[in-house]
Amino acid sequence: MTKEEIASGFQSLQDFICSELEKLDGKANFNEDIWTREEGGGGRTRTIADGNLLEKGGVAFSAVYGPVTDEMKQQLKLEGNDFFATGVSIVLHPFNPHVPIIHMNVRYFELDSGEYWFGGGIDLTPHYVVPEQVAIFHDSLKAICDQYDDTFYSKFKPWADSYFYIPHRQETRGIGGIFYDHISEKNASLSKEQLFDFAISLGRNFAKIYGEQAALGRNLPVSDTEIRWRNLRRGRYVEFNLVNDRGTKFGLHSNGRTESILMSLPPRAEWEYDFKPTPGSREEATLNFLKKKQF
Repeated sequence: MTKEEIASGFQSLQDFICSELEKLDGKANFNEDIWTREEGGGGRTRTIADGNLLEKGGVAFSAVYGPVTDEMKQQLKLEGNDFFATGVSIVLHPFNPHVPIIHMNVRYFELDSGEYWFGGGIDLTPHYVVPEQVAIFHDSLKAICDQYDDTFYSKFKPWADSYFYIPHRQETRGIGGIFYDHISEKNASLSKEQLFDFAISLGRNFAKIYGEQAALGRNLPVSDTEIRWRNLRRGRYVEFNLVNDRGTKFGLHSNGRTESILMSLPPRAEWEYDFKPTPGSREEATLNFLKKKQF
């Protein structure tokens, strides 16, 4: 399977996801921004805003290539002269704080040496953690994983728990999901084609998984306190993406398109000095849950 075929498959996946999310939102449509990268390649960044469900969202496709720079070698530990990278990345920020933020990424990376790998996953960041909703989310991901390899979920869930962690806060970004990276025929039981199919399956199930979560909270009433908490939790999301996320770092270090890389940031967020939730509140319960990694 060639890198061109993989890029084409990811491009079609972007089309499918955008169509499904427009149906889920019921009001807003995606706007498309086609861009090129001077060093090689480009992409399509699609954004949605001010819908019935989504305050801001993005579904980005890219296929970029070029020389492995000294900065990339140092920061990202890459060995090779030229690289090719393609993938689809999604982040959705809903209006209602009873609906979670969600992120998905599927990607493929290849070096001129012939070395390649897949990476990606889906993770959920609830503003308020509801254990029953957590279980629904993780059950859906396990079912997809089990169709390909019954060890995937047990490997990829703790990987997500570890990756989506904010060390300076000593708390997780959300309730995890699955995350995998540098997966190829060398370290998995699947062929290259099967690993690609797994990535596509995650993407084609994305809107269904998010629709299940949205249905549980999108029509619940919202208070000013809950909006304030939503914005504080969004602030944590920003901190992780700018300080800890390797995908963001790769995009910036490879001279990627800044607007597309920072598409994941929410439209508005807050940082309140030394915020302390009210004892016994749902906000305190959520924070304790994330600090103890109880999912």
